[in-house]
Amino acid sequence: MAWTIGANSNSPPFAPAVGANAIPVMRAALLVGVFGFLGAVLQGASISETVGNDLISNVSITPLSAASGLLTAATFITVGNRRGYPIPAAFTVTGAMIGAGLALGGAPAYSTYTNIAVFWLAIPFVGGFIGFATATVLRLDSLPETVGVPALGFVTGATVANMRFSFIPDPVRSQGTPARYVAEAVGLDAPSVLGYNAVALVFSVALGLAVAGVVRRSVARSVENGVRSFLVVLGALVVFSSGGSQVGLATGPLETLFNDDLSLSTVYLLGFGAVALLLGAWTGAPRVVQAVSREYSELGVRRSISALVPSFLITQAAITLGLPISANEVVISSLIGSGLVEGSSGVSSKKVGYTVGVWLLSLAAALVTSYGLYTLLSSLFGAS
Repeated sequence: MAWTIGANSNSPPFAPAVGANAIPVMRAALLVGVFGFLGAVLQGASISETVGNDLISNVSITPLSAASGLLTAATFITVGNRRGYPIPAAFTVTGAMIGAGLALGGAPAYSTYTNIAVFWLAIPFVGGFIGFATATVLRLDSLPETVGVPALGFVTGATVANMRFSFIPDPVRSQGTPARYVAEAVGLDAPSVLGYNAVALVFSVALGLAVAGVVRRSVARSVENGVRSFLVVLGALVVFSSGGSQVGLATGPLETLFNDDLSLSTVYLLGFGAVALLLGAWTGAPRVVQAVSREYSELGVRRSISALVPSFLITQAAITLGLPISANEVVISSLIGSGLVEGSSGVSSKKVGYTVGVWLLSLAAALVTSYGLYTLLSSLFGAS
């Protein structure tokens, strides 16, 4: 399952960079594996817990039900990958695990479904709007690249300051942020600004300014090289974030097995999933990267940046909230939004419509298939 995610769902974040000719397809596949691995280990815990414990109430996922869900989801994703259509792991895994959990006798977790559905429905609008707005600003003749691109660097740096990592302690959450850690380390009784610790705010702004300064110097030396370098860095950050958001889709069903039955820490589970992500990216990513970059939108460097910025922000928001999301949906929505700046001719509406239909069908089909598969296997083997 993690292999298919690495080859399919973890690949699109580098598609804008490939489409803008900032990096070759094979090098992009290599970086997808490396940064996806790091993101999975350092950020994957929150969504893994949601998938493993919060999709079904009143029961714990058993090994057989986990196997049914994972086998169903992996099959759907692999078929989509073979045909060149990215099937979102979030849709298939969520549907498959709900189906297996219901067949196990569990009750629907409606509050979790509501949160996930609202977030999923918001992604196309939020990603498309931010992508459209960013692309519009970058196209303004009155705004030089030495101002517009560093401004996006500021947003990127400030976001990194508030990313959650497993190696940073937090008094409330299982994962802490650099900004919160610095605020706790300083130990000042700092006031809050709109509910945000003032020291953490200062640190976030400082890191954002530092990144903006580096980007500005790079762009000042060479506009094209500086912009392309920033695009590649953004791609790496989005892949890192995607690894953190996607690995939980593979490891989540095994949470109960590792934590309760084997008495192993989630770190081992995430490490196992991260290795599989790495292998999947290196063996299966090139085709999906090329499909997304070439077939969905005729990309330029600035439109590509406009697609990656919202992808990074939305994925990190999902990790913070612990909600499974589709990396494909995030990137493709952002690509479409950035492409609309030049009119709808840059976006294949037929291809987009077909893809959305396949996504929704995969969610429903995975639920039904997993339900039936678990029912069949439990009756054959007499186990739960």
